Amino acid sequence: MLPSLAPADEKLLLTFADPEATVAIGRDVAAESLLALLVNAEFHGVLPIMLRKLSEIGDAQLPADAALRQKLSELRDRSTLATGQSMLLQYHGDRIMKALAAKNVPARIVKGPVFARKLYRHAADRPFTDIDILVEPASIIEASTVIAGCGFELWSEETQSQDLQEFKWLEKENTSLLIELHGNLVHDSGMRRRLSLGFRELQIIDGSEADTPAALLTIAIVHAAGGHKFHRLQLCVDVLQGVRALRSPADEDRLFEASRISGIELELATVLNVTGRLFDAPRAIELADRIKPDLSIFLAKLLITGDTLLGVNSRDKMHSRLRRDAFRWIQRLARPKPHSA
Repeated sequence: MLPSLAPADEKLLLTFADPEATVAIGRDVAAESLLALLVNAEFHGVLPIMLRKLSEIGDAQLPADAALRQKLSELRDRSTLATGQSMLLQYHGDRIMKALAAKNVPARIVKGPVFARKLYRHAADRPFTDIDILVEPASIIEASTVIAGCGFELWSEETQSQDLQEFKWLEKENTSLLIELHGNLVHDSGMRRRLSLGFRELQIIDGSEADTPAALLTIAIVHAAGGHKFHRLQLCVDVLQGVRALRSPADEDRLFEASRISGIELELATVLNVTGRLFDAPRAIELADRIKPDLSIFLAKLLITGDTLLGVNSRDKMHSRLRRDAFRWIQRLARPKPHSA
């Protein structure tokens, strides 16, 4: 269970988690509070951002506490290792992509390394623990043969992988290196009747470009609400950065067209709403409110709040879990929009 945070400390955690927010703290801040914030930041996947900001503030401005200094040293060492792991994963991802291209297998890397490069000013703010490769479902067998030829072994059970459209591959010599092959970024087959985000949909969303802001934000929305259940802040930070990447009304129009193509109006409204309220981002709330509300959206916004995310591994974790489980049922029961692909 995570250390409890007072309301002021929760606000400080969110400020640390926002890559663009400035943090001002002094030596009067309690070492105990900073230690609790570090543990929470690590759980929520935003520790690299917090460590960068603390380095910018300078250790001289932090409490002269031995336990805090020791913890910071340990976390910085682990963060350096995580950055190295991300770089190694990127190398293998690029190697596999070249092999896929040589076999004329259309594919694209999504999420982690693309988010880090395209959405974050400091790429190290967004480390990743695997490489996600998206292909057409019809190309899964051929892509699997290529990945195996690159020295990886299938780790996930094949029948379940087919159902989820997600195949996990581990490098034979270093099992910490994980490649995930996807036929669709929506893994819940019960939801896939309503929403779908595969290679074809992303091609339509991107048009003649690659990794457009609308496509990146659509992926981030599906990752937060379709692949996971709001289990950490990093998911909403990706969305926050995705909103900031929308540079024009045309980008916004393309986002809403993407939501129609993929069928994620419910998820778009819900994730943008909670992200905007967590990080005090009015534009995200404004975009969420542009989705015409129905009963499912109304209920989803009531269920998925800032407290739901911050309470994932706290004293209120059962309350959070029940809310997130209820949201999953709403997703499964929601009717497809007539215009959704």
